Amino acid sequence: MISLEVAALFSLAAPGGRNVLYFFENFSLDEERRQLRKNAETIVSLEPQVFDLLTYLVKHRDRVVSRDEIIQQVWNGRIVSDSTLDSRLNAVRKALDDSGKEQRLVRTYTRKGVRFVGAVKERPIPDSTSMPGALAGSAQPPQSASHQEIRYCRTRRGVQIAYAACGEGSTIVKTATWLSHLEYEWNSPIWRHWLEALSAGNRLIRYDERGNGLSDWHVEDMSFEAMLTDLEDVVDAAGADRFALLGISQGCAISVAYAVRHPERVSHLVLYGGFAQGWRAAGNPDQIARWTAMTTLIRQGWGRNNPAFRQVFTSLFVPGASQEQMDWFNELQRKSVSPDNAAKLNDAIGDFDVSDLLPRVRVPTLVLHSRNDAVCPYKGGRRFATEIPGARFVTLESDNHILLAHEPAFQKFVEETRRFIGCDESGSATNR
Repeated sequence: MISLEVAALFSLAAPGGRNVLYFFENFSLDEERRQLRKNAETIVSLEPQVFDLLTYLVKHRDRVVSRDEIIQQVWNGRIVSDSTLDSRLNAVRKALDDSGKEQRLVRTYTRKGVRFVGAVKERPIPDSTSMPGALAGSAQPPQSASHQEIRYCRTRRGVQIAYAACGEGSTIVKTATWLSHLEYEWNSPIWRHWLEALSAGNRLIRYDERGNGLSDWHVEDMSFEAMLTDLEDVVDAAGADRFALLGISQGCAISVAYAVRHPERVSHLVLYGGFAQGWRAAGNPDQIARWTAMTTLIRQGWGRNNPAFRQVFTSLFVPGASQEQMDWFNELQRKSVSPDNAAKLNDAIGDFDVSDLLPRVRVPTLVLHSRNDAVCPYKGGRRFATEIPGARFVTLESDNHILLAHEPAFQKFVEETRRFIGCDESGSATNR
């Protein structure tokens, strides 16, 4: 698959830098924020190329746009097969509750091209609503972080990565994990309390991993080194010179490698719910059999409308969740990653191994782990604490891999992390 070029992104910018909302039926399209919303509140997840194709068609709705023009503008003139273009058009229609048979909004003209035929109204966005979450009828963002700014960087490996910053103060960088979506997480019942806590008196930077969320989905390289260089490129793009680094789950291994490679930039290393060796690298036959079966399950059932397949993973990640929280996490899985990418990532994680790096960590380290974590066993956290020189270990009494807001374990996580990083009662760091 072919990633978007920077030139194509610029070619789709609003004239004169003016940010415009496009309204049609019950949808709104925000080009600047790269958001398609349904019924004002629901963000419709779109792959980057699909979003840009929809935007181009809406902006040029006054005429039929030829296939050659679409390829030139959206793919920057790269060679693209008819089947690839057709699949993107089908994805646009699916997002708009349209179909190739109905063609209510996107109509194909034989041997001529494609045209957006829906009635569209435009409205410039004033400064007071220039942040995500400010659309009429949308849910309010977290109080600690009144808004987030989503931007994109192109890594040295040519992958477009979406990253977001919220809050003010000393910087905390959260290393990416799979199943992330910067926009969908913003008001979620699973991650909202994390964002509030981490951005209280701090500048929180997080990003969608390659193949996830708003970052490029069409990437072949899912290797550990590729993910590590993504982190390096994101912190450079975000202008983070020295910061506390937070690794969660698979992000712990990436964070360890970054801290060893760049100790001068990491003031504190916080590792929660992680592991030094992936399920294959650890060499446990039972674990290998289990996660190999999981990979097959992902490929077969992840993208289905029936959430039964995804519920297996939800029950592992947040067994203590309410029905609302489980439903949201089921939907996150579908919105954040394709079945093929989810399987590739799960397979790649199996080969993670930073065992040799643990004794080389030279930055202050705090390790926290839920005692009954079913995704990443407790012994993984103990290993970090045992083999990283001077690391402190904190046990959290929880069954959840992602701690929920009501849990005493989450409050303990916040208190221990804040104390370790060196924050005063207002949340601001005292030892920058």
